[in-house]
Amino acid sequence: MAREIITTDQAPQAIGTYSQAVKVGTTVYLSGQIPLVPETMAMVEGDIEARIRRVFDNLSAVARAAGGSLADVVKLNIFLTDLANFTTVNTVMAEYFTQPYPARAAIGVASLPRDAGVEMDAVMELDG
Repeated sequence: MAREIITTDQAPQAIGTYSQAVKVGTTVYLSGQIPLVPETMAMVEGDIEARIRRVFDNLSAVARAAGGSLADVVKLNIFLTDLANFTTVNTVMAEYFTQPYPARAAIGVASLPRDAGVEMDAVMELDG
């Protein structure tokens, strides 16, 4: 099956050897997003809540570029350098997703690129 590379200038450009997303059939694999502002590639200003919102906004932009939305996400992986921020993730996530929620993992990690504090990737399933 052919792979389609998804790109958008509405989300941060890749800072490594990866694509923003790859679509295979009706499944889209969204690469990890950190809280970079697409226009400047600088870390968003503000606290962890602002960073979490920026990550969801970035994922949303890539989802739109692939022809979907966060409502099409079936699996979400969340990486946090401080699991004390888990409650904040849940609060903000409830503003971006409605039930039924996607499957999800929240993983505590030692560090993330650019000292981001939060990174998320996702798998999205589009209607055929």
